[in-house]
Amino acid sequence: MMIRIKKSIKPIKYENAISLLEERLNEIIEKRGDELIWILEHKDVYTAGVSYKNNELLDKSIKLVKTNRGGKITHHGPGQLVFYFVIDLNKREKNIRKLITSVENTIIETLKEYKISVFADRENIGIWYKRKFNNRIKIEKVAAIGIKVKKWIAYHGFSINISNNLDAYKKIIPCGIKDKEVTNLISIKKQKYNNLSDILIKKFLKEIKN
Repeated sequence: MMIRIKKSIKPIKYENAISLLEERLNEIIEKRGDELIWILEHKDVYTAGVSYKNNELLDKSIKLVKTNRGGKITHHGPGQLVFYFVIDLNKREKNIRKLITSVENTIIETLKEYKISVFADRENIGIWYKRKFNNRIKIEKVAAIGIKVKKWIAYHGFSINISNNLDAYKKIIPCGIKDKEVTNLISIKKQKYNNLSDILIKKFLKEIKN
């Protein structure tokens, strides 16, 4: 099975990216297109998934883009790596939970390469970092996951905060979770993350073969 890998250098407008994903989705349904992995950054945008509730938007002046992915409200912008895919589960196990676990494992195992320990939470989807702060433990989200499945073809994907502006999250309740904060890799460990996308791709391809 062929999986095309695409990397965009310039930030991509969110609506344009989703349009391309849905176009590829339809091509795969009609058996005239290859599966896709697409690495990119978005221009600043707030997006709301199908579980979004109005009280999660704290700043009502924000322009919100509603989308059909799973999950609630989040922010995308420069300094955040977005990993989109269009993957045909008809060629694999038709198990959405297994796919989500594969995504979680991809991120966890990739960050181990940078000596960063993170974990998944079944109750609060995403990837989390446990930080000691003033003699207490803070749980902070470093990666968000949102997936849509149509005719057993999964698309959308996940995002990892690298060096993005965390103040953007103060205008919303990220992912609808009030008692946890958001962080990025630079805040966890100051180092270079230049080859992060390549490691993610390698780990993800390994995961979805299993």
